[in-house]
Amino acid sequence: MGICHICLPKPELSEPWTIESYSREGGYEAWRRILSDRPDPADVVQQITASGLRGRGGAGFPSGLKLSFMPRDMPGQNYIVCNSDESEPGSFKDRDILRFNPHQVIEGMAIAGYATGSTVAYNYIRGEFHEPWLRFEQALEEARGAGLLGQNLLNSGVDFELYSQRGAGAYICGEETGLLESLEGKKGMPRFKPPFPAQFGLWGKPSNINNVKTLAYAPEIISRGAEWFSSIGVNRSTGTAILCLTGAITYPGLYEVPMGLTLGEVIDDIGGGVRNGKKLKLLQTGGPLGGVLSADSMSIHLDFDEMREAGAILGAGGIIVGDEEVCAVDLTRVLVAFCQFESCGKCFPCRLGMEHLLEIVERIARCESKPGDLELMQSIGNTMETSSLCGHGQLGFGPIRSAITHFGADFKAHIEEGRCPTGGCIGPRFVPKNTRPFATEFVPGDQHAR
Repeated sequence: MGICHICLPKPELSEPWTIESYSREGGYEAWRRILSDRPDPADVVQQITASGLRGRGGAGFPSGLKLSFMPRDMPGQNYIVCNSDESEPGSFKDRDILRFNPHQVIEGMAIAGYATGSTVAYNYIRGEFHEPWLRFEQALEEARGAGLLGQNLLNSGVDFELYSQRGAGAYICGEETGLLESLEGKKGMPRFKPPFPAQFGLWGKPSNINNVKTLAYAPEIISRGAEWFSSIGVNRSTGTAILCLTGAITYPGLYEVPMGLTLGEVIDDIGGGVRNGKKLKLLQTGGPLGGVLSADSMSIHLDFDEMREAGAILGAGGIIVGDEEVCAVDLTRVLVAFCQFESCGKCFPCRLGMEHLLEIVERIARCESKPGDLELMQSIGNTMETSSLCGHGQLGFGPIRSAITHFGADFKAHIEEGRCPTGGCIGPRFVPKNTRPFATEFVPGDQHAR
C-alpha cells in the first residue's frame, strides 16, 4: 500500500547506481535542461518553494526558503554541502540512497548549486559508510566523464565541481555547523549562531547545507513540476517519507511512502504488524532525540507538524517498534545513554545536563530513585532546552518527556513499587561512563522481580 519510488530507485532496475541506468530513467534531464536554457536561478528556487519541500534531515525547515537565504550577488565563493553523516540508531536511508541512487544526489546538489550561485560542493559522508562512499566516488567519475561536473559544462558557461569527504564517526557532526567544522579539518563541534551558514559557512563563505533526501528530491521537482510534488502528501508536509522500520516488526526495512499515511497504516499495512503475534506497546520515532509514542497514537499522520504536536518528531524517518515486552524506562535509558555519549561537551548545559539525566534514569531503572527525581529531570530538561548551544542539548529531554507522558505507569512501577513490570531492566548491559573520556563499562544485571 502506497509504496513510492522518488528518492529510492525502482527495485526492478539493474545496477541503478550507474549513470547508464540512471539516465534511462530520465536522470540528468533536469540538469541538462538547466544548462541548456540557463533559467533565472530565482525561478529554480521558486519551484522548490512552490513544491512545499521541507528538509528531510529532521527539522522539516522549508527547503526553498533555506535556498533563498543564500546571497547570489556577493563576490567570492558559495558552497553547497550535503549532510550524509547518518548516525541515528535505526536509520539507514541515506546509506542506501548513496549505494543505489548516487546520481540523483549529485544532480540535486548541482541544481542547488545553480540556484544559489555555488560552483563548488562537498558531500560529507559518514566514515563507516565504505560501500556508499565508493559508489558515490564512482558516480562522481561517471558524471565528470559525461561532462556534467567540472568547468563550462556542456558549453553552457556554468561551472560546478563536487567532492566527497568522509567523516570521522561523531554523531554531533550531523549538526550542520559541527559538520562544517569537521569538513574544515577541525574537531566537530557546533558553532555559535548567529552568524548562520548562509552568511558564514564553510571557510567563512555562504553555504547551503541539506540532507541527502532533501537534495535527491530536487531533480524530480524540476522535471515534473512543483504542482506534481505538492499534490503528494498532506497539509504542509508534501512529497514522500522514507521510513526505516526496525524493532519488533514483521517486515523491517526501508520504505518510501506518501506523507499523510497514519502510523497505523505504516505499521500494519506496510510493516506487517508486530512480529510473532505480540501486541504493540510503543513507537520510538525520529532518532534518539525524537519521541516515544504509545499504541494509542496509531491515528497520527506522517506529518511534520502533527507529529511534533503529539510530542514526537518524524526526524530522519526512523521508526523503532516495541512490543509488550519492552520497558519504556529501559528504552529511555538507552536513548539518554546514547545522547550523553555523543554530546561534544562544548556547552555545559548539554555536557552536564545529559550526564545528570542519565544518572537519574539509570537510578530509576535500578528501582533506586530518590524523591523528586522526575521534577529534577524536568528542571534539567528545561535548562537544556533554553540554553544549550545546538539541537543535541535543546532536544535532549524530549525522549524522557514523551516517555513519561505516555508510559507513566512504567515509571510509577519502578519508582513507587520497586519493580520493572516487563523485566526489561533485568540483565547485564553496557552503558557509557558518566565521564569524559568516551568509554564504556560493564554494568551487571539488576535482579528486580516483576
